[in-house]
Amino acid sequence: MKPAPFEYAAPSTLEQAVSLLARHGDGAKILAGGQSLVPMMNFRLVRPKVLVDINRIAGLSYIRESNGHLRIGAMTRQRTLEASTLVRQTNGLLIDAVRLIGHVAIRTRGTVGGSIVHADPTAELPAVLAALDGEVRVAGPRGNRTIGWRDLFVSYFATSLDSTEICEEVVVPKLGPDAGWGFEEFTLRHGDFALVGVAAIVEADANDRCTAARVAVAGVGPTPVRADGAEAFLIGETLTGAALDEAGRRVSEHVAPESDLHASVDYRRHLAGTMTVRALRAAVDRVKQRRKNS
Repeated sequence: MKPAPFEYAAPSTLEQAVSLLARHGDGAKILAGGQSLVPMMNFRLVRPKVLVDINRIAGLSYIRESNGHLRIGAMTRQRTLEASTLVRQTNGLLIDAVRLIGHVAIRTRGTVGGSIVHADPTAELPAVLAALDGEVRVAGPRGNRTIGWRDLFVSYFATSLDSTEICEEVVVPKLGPDAGWGFEEFTLRHGDFALVGVAAIVEADANDRCTAARVAVAGVGPTPVRADGAEAFLIGETLTGAALDEAGRRVSEHVAPESDLHASVDYRRHLAGTMTVRALRAAVDRVKQRRKNS
């Protein structure tokens, strides 16, 4: 397997990279971690005329805390995110999700921004971005702009980024002391892409009554899906096993997946409900554990 011929460019600044993209348009592709792009090139599913390698651009790899949010440079390696004490202390959902991405070798090269803008609907980080109501900051020839997750993901492997724009930063909120989280997915083999994955966040009062809930599902459509009906149901409910089971049932009814060679529509719906219940249980357990330790 070999890629089709291409030109290679390695800009040292973001401005140079944007200029290259503006010059070559749809004929250019950005190389970040390369864990998805390079295999696609080798299979000749993607045939860029110019490969723009942004690994030499300084200042795109960082994890910072600012005004209640985590700001993550797009070139931050997934393994760096996984090992970050700051992330572990402020947003454990990111840690739980990133640990499920491929294998250590993949996470060592794969980038946070690259995974998100690749927009694989079965991937972990896009689902987490959806659950957290996160956003990305992009740079282009007309300056910078910020895109919320609902406007970012368009379809399978497609985002609203223009071909001349580069993801510069990912921004997600910190999770408060009353929040619990869970990420569950079903794969055929360890390290495979998930058939279905679910990111869940809940907050509860001292009586275990739900005050906030977010559920995002991967693998059931062309983009991550927020289970709005299940979220609305949980608000005000005591977080019993029966309530979580009902939320899972509502997710199964809400999603509209497609059949493929890996799973039927009915099986994906079943998995969506089951993974939702598991993720919510993990989130509720964390709420109780954090309350106990406070």
